Amino acid sequence: MLLCLRIENFALIDQLELEFGPGLNVLTGETGAGKSIILDAIDAVLGGRVSSRVIRTGTSRAMVEATFTSTPPLTAWLSEQEIDLLDENSVVISREITATASNIRSRSRVNGVLVNRQIMGGLRDRLVEITAQGQTVQVGQSAQVRDWLDLYGGNSLMQQRQKVSTTFTAYQQAHLALEKRRTSERERLQQFDLLTYQVQELGAANLSDSQELEQLTQERERLNHIVDLQQLSYKVYQALYQNDHESPAAADLLGDSEATLNHMVEYDAQLQPLLDLVRDAQTAVMEVGRQINAYGEDLEADPQRLEEVEQRIQELKQICRKYGPTLTEAIAYYQRIQGELAELNDTEQSIETLEQQEKACFEKLTQASEHLTQLRRKAAANLESRLLSELKPLAMEKVQFQVEIVPISPTTAGSDKITFMFSPNPGEPLQPLTEIASGGEMSRFLLALKACFSQAGTAGTMVFDEIDVGVSGRVAQAIAEKLHQLSQRHQVLCVTHQPLVAAMADRHFRVDKQTINQSKSKKANNGNAEQRTVVRVTTLDNLTTRREELAQLAGGKSATDAIAFAESLLLQAANHRRQEQN
Repeated sequence: MLLCLRIENFALIDQLELEFGPGLNVLTGETGAGKSIILDAIDAVLGGRVSSRVIRTGTSRAMVEATFTSTPPLTAWLSEQEIDLLDENSVVISREITATASNIRSRSRVNGVLVNRQIMGGLRDRLVEITAQGQTVQVGQSAQVRDWLDLYGGNSLMQQRQKVSTTFTAYQQAHLALEKRRTSERERLQQFDLLTYQVQELGAANLSDSQELEQLTQERERLNHIVDLQQLSYKVYQALYQNDHESPAAADLLGDSEATLNHMVEYDAQLQPLLDLVRDAQTAVMEVGRQINAYGEDLEADPQRLEEVEQRIQELKQICRKYGPTLTEAIAYYQRIQGELAELNDTEQSIETLEQQEKACFEKLTQASEHLTQLRRKAAANLESRLLSELKPLAMEKVQFQVEIVPISPTTAGSDKITFMFSPNPGEPLQPLTEIASGGEMSRFLLALKACFSQAGTAGTMVFDEIDVGVSGRVAQAIAEKLHQLSQRHQVLCVTHQPLVAAMADRHFRVDKQTINQSKSKKANNGNAEQRTVVRVTTLDNLTTRREELAQLAGGKSATDAIAFAESLLLQAANHRRQEQN
């Protein structure tokens, strides 16, 4: 229940503090007096959209603060959000709206704790339900009507709707995976063909040794210089071992040196190490001579092998140009694409598998949606009966009402399009409510609808903004009694122009505009005062003031007949309340 509302610099309100009570709270006043501004402030403090126009002209900051009584479920929910109660029974919500050069900023607090829009949305659903003439548009929106019906259907229906939402998400993911695979299948096949060709080409190249190209290059140089190598090896052989010319070979010179040193050692044993070195050198030279001679004799031209080497070198260079630039990198690329080709050839996630997964998810979604539709039809039949009974006291005894449920493609909220169908006159066909209902009929329909939902909802305060527009006489009286009936289960705030409704109030507020003198800013000349319009609210807490206000609503002035009519309304309202209590 809303206990107190404090407003600062909001639209035409400079300072205002209202204390509401249980039961039916009514706000009356002339058209344009500012009644809706108060409801706008309630909407704003609970997270509704605001613009810079809500900040009072001449100021840069607006503030709205609302104090509500708490309930055990609300206390538990606040605890889940890590918000403590200020005391055992109350919750204080505030919103500060500040204007800047380019935009506006707002901050919401619950019991002093800064909260985001999501928390404010959850809190709003638990505290207040606002019904206004603008909801005529919502009645024509299938999604909104569906949400209302689901809420009316209770926990079992809402749980099934959540199950549908979960299965729809699973189906959507399976469908997207399939579409993604289908879209990429052509690219996959192209990539598969390319990698298959490359793997075959690299496999045929028999790449195993990253040094092969260098080794082949060296072998080619040897094969290209066989004759030179033969000649040079023979020349070395002659120089070291056996010279065909008159000059001695190195082995001969070392032999002479050995003989000389051997003779010298006979006289000086200290030369023995030198003799050993010469002998070793002679042995080494002779060994080199024999090996170089054998090397030269083994050399022979091999044009066929040279051609093979040249071809292999060209093949490896071509591989390096395409997959390198080095042979080491080409071998690494070959190893990598073998793995990629295996992945592309993996059939675990084939299109057929994904199609089966999508089909299975769609079947689950269809089954869940069908069950949800069954629950909705049951709730719809209940709502039809209940709503017609709520409409009868509102002078709509002969209307027809039906919740039309038409199948559509599955969505996250099921596969139903829901429309409220209505016929105000016997013999006339059912048509969409928004296309056929008059303003007065729509007002009564919304009131009856909220009466049906009042037991299913969790909000403790119900707000009605001119729900009685377009009606008068007996219908206005029926609306007044229905509002009072609702106020026995919920706190009701109502803006009205109907004296019949206002007379039923447990707490009555008069809203009007006043012109006051306000000091100009210091920049103005001489500090003169300027006139400003403000909204003022008066609590009508005695019989005289209430009677005068009802007379104003009924006759436009406090004439004798109007006063008498007002007194009769108050007496009638008192009698009605006593009858309900009994």
